[in-house]
Amino acid sequence: MEDIDIIDLATIAPLPATAAPATPSAAPEAVIRVRDLVVGFGDKLIMNGLNLDIYRGEVLGFVGGSGTGKSVLTRTILGLIRKRAGKIETFGENADAMSEMQRRAIERRWGVMFQQGALFSGLTVKQNIQVPMCEYLRLSQRLMDELAQLKIEMVGLKPDAADKYPSELSGGMIKRAALARALALDPELVFLDEPTSGLDPIGAADFDDLIRTLQKTLGLTVFMVTHDLDSLYSICDRVAALADGKVIASGPIAAMLKSEHPWLKAYFQGKRARQMRPPAPASLP
Repeated sequence: MEDIDIIDLATIAPLPATAAPATPSAAPEAVIRVRDLVVGFGDKLIMNGLNLDIYRGEVLGFVGGSGTGKSVLTRTILGLIRKRAGKIETFGENADAMSEMQRRAIERRWGVMFQQGALFSGLTVKQNIQVPMCEYLRLSQRLMDELAQLKIEMVGLKPDAADKYPSELSGGMIKRAALARALALDPELVFLDEPTSGLDPIGAADFDDLIRTLQKTLGLTVFMVTHDLDSLYSICDRVAALADGKVIASGPIAAMLKSEHPWLKAYFQGKRARQMRPPAPASLP
């Protein structure tokens, strides 16, 4: 694919000639700023000059082809993968300049739900949720038990799920338990990696509703890596698309649907995207 600069699709449509100039508004606050990021493994570059902003209070859907590096970007932002070049700022702090104490303070402000849940198989749901509490907080066991139970109820699990092991849970319950663990420290920012993968359509829709409800209720910022077109359409405020190691476009879903960029057109207007297009008018008898 031809290398192109990032397109902000929100700015493509011009104002009508008769429209009055828009009143300037304050720029949104970026809780994550990624600039000129380069990440690779051996001779293969995964990110090559990637730029991305995640704004406070939004649900940002992050899309791209399989193997393009969506999860790699998440892990690089989290500090789990070392970058080769570029700059990552989290809550205004340069990741390269942070002390260990500053890094731990930043980590308390985000939560992560990994793909497939990544729950510890030898721990109960309650104990899984308490892992971040044990690492970052100094609380009594009684208080941790109460907080874990609160998180379990918050994500829509029944109270008796607390003492179940991951092997005793359905796929949907594992997702909710993993989300409860991501919320354990009352984060401002949540990273979700393929949160609806493997769920049936009803379960996926319910999980989308849960994410949006929690985002509004708790004032969360959500960075969601997903292939689920329905999720992008129903709960994302903005979408960013990854190709050739860069973010090639970002903007609201309506703009993505109108884009003529070859990859975006194939992704958002292809056969799998039929449900996102308005139905054709019924033919006359």
